[in-house]
Amino acid sequence: MDQPRVSAPGKGGEAGNPDKVPRTERGRRTLRKLLDAAAVEFGERGFHDASISGITRRAGTALGSFYTYFDSKDEIFQALVRYMSEQLRDHVTPLVQAAPDGIAAERIGLESFLGFVREHKEIYRIIDEAEFVDYASYRRHYETTVARVRQRLEAGAARGEIRGDVGEVHAWAIGGMNVFLGMRYGLWDEGADIEEIARVANDLLANGLAPKG
Repeated sequence: MDQPRVSAPGKGGEAGNPDKVPRTERGRRTLRKLLDAAAVEFGERGFHDASISGITRRAGTALGSFYTYFDSKDEIFQALVRYMSEQLRDHVTPLVQAAPDGIAAERIGLESFLGFVREHKEIYRIIDEAEFVDYASYRRHYETTVARVRQRLEAGAARGEIRGDVGEVHAWAIGGMNVFLGMRYGLWDEGADIEEIARVANDLLANGLAPKG
């Protein structure tokens, strides 16, 4: 997978002090190392027990390197939520774009999401904590994720592959289903066959709960 884009640090995940934006590939690598280390630190210890020194120790960087890019623990946490959202997007998007139709795109999207969760279990703890640490980042994560689902649905409807009245409610329903399936079969049960989980969920989307036949 290609390296995800790294957003500039700043309040609410937006670009902050332009002097803190990495201008070299070496700087971008250091920033990614800090964010990857922060994911482990926050994922293992939680926001309140995590520390800047713990992040830099895990990243193998000097403490001064942290302050080159971030002013505080809060700021790197905000940047981390966006970074993990971008990682998820960059993992899933190419796969769903290659799907043969709109229904298959949702199956492939769920399957790839479950695989991502198994590789990045810390994402659930970090996003859940964001609700209390930085609500704007928490809400942005889900709104942008569901917006991509809605775009897929509407594109499929425009091609005649799925029903024409799909919209926001359908997108949020699918997003909510995926979040809980990720919790159940990404976090809690690594032995489950994620292809089968995605197939069953996709059958529900395609055919509903009405009796067959």
